Amino acid sequence: MKTIETAEQFQAAISGDKPAIVKFYTTWCPDCMRLNMFIDDIVRDYGQYDWFEINRDQFPELGEKYQVLGIPSLLVFRNGEKIAHLHSADAKTPEEVRAFLQSLPA
Repeated sequence: MKTIETAEQFQAAISGDKPAIVKFYTTWCPDCMRLNMFIDDIVRDYGQYDWFEINRDQFPELGEKYQVLGIPSLLVFRNGEKIAHLHSADAKTPEEVRAFLQSLPA
């Protein structure tokens, strides 16, 4: 998973034809730490996506723009448009994350 460190990197990450998944997190979030315990296996299994992470505290305007009200949240983008959003309440287990990914359009 690549770390996004600038707004320009974010725009580049979400603008491609290939779907991109962006994990919004913070360093102080216990649920984010829990997600980090299992996300690497999921990233390996779902290589058809480009995977990124961004610290919501460093980019509050992006969190607000894309309605990231809870963390961690996984947002899926294609061609600059948000096409799916897994909210924090539904991202607590590997099974929930995998079910979300399986529900995405091909």
